[in-house]
Amino acid sequence: MIVDDQVMVRAGLAAIVGSQPDLEVVGEAGDGAAGLALAARVAPDVVLMDVRMPGLDGLTATARLTAGPQPPKVLVLTTFHQDAYVFRALRAGASGFLLKDAEPAELVAAIRTVAAGEAMLSPAVTRRLIDAFVTGAVTPAPEADPRLDALTPRERDVLVHIAQGRSNAEIGAVLGIGVGTVKAHVNALLSKLGARDRVQATIIAYDVGLARPR
Repeated sequence: MIVDDQVMVRAGLAAIVGSQPDLEVVGEAGDGAAGLALAARVAPDVVLMDVRMPGLDGLTATARLTAGPQPPKVLVLTTFHQDAYVFRALRAGASGFLLKDAEPAELVAAIRTVAAGEAMLSPAVTRRLIDAFVTGAVTPAPEADPRLDALTPRERDVLVHIAQGRSNAEIGAVLGIGVGTVKAHVNALLSKLGARDRVQATIIAYDVGLARPR
């Protein structure tokens, strides 16, 4: 589903998505409120969400969408590079953040990535996110956070490696455990933290001070 206040942008996105044999546009909306109403009717797997729209903005709409039962994956699209949008979108529950000047192939790949349950950030956004933590634009909270209480020591270790951007295979190699065991730890810690994906888990890790830039 596409939510954007510009008709031409929606048309362009719909054309790109519709050209793929495994993807289908199930609906379009021009603002956040209309997007919420439409999503309730068509139950999309993925929502392409603009940030700045009249009325209900995309970030607020994202938070409401992802708070519901069986929420869709939200891929936030914007022309803006401000860090605040990145952080707010991810905290609102978005599974990905992509700039509108991305190539069509990158957009399609991002849709497939979030649809599969993975998180997606463009390289430029990832660099800005890391830079913000390095420069102190985002200040982590003390490590004594109640969200960590439910995690086992091994799950904490895995969370640290997730926050450092390592894949399951890389985490397994570092910790000396199998990929299947890593996946089990990842699923367990996501459930305990109430995180929908690895991006949200990474933000939590930095928030509580468990992970820090190196």
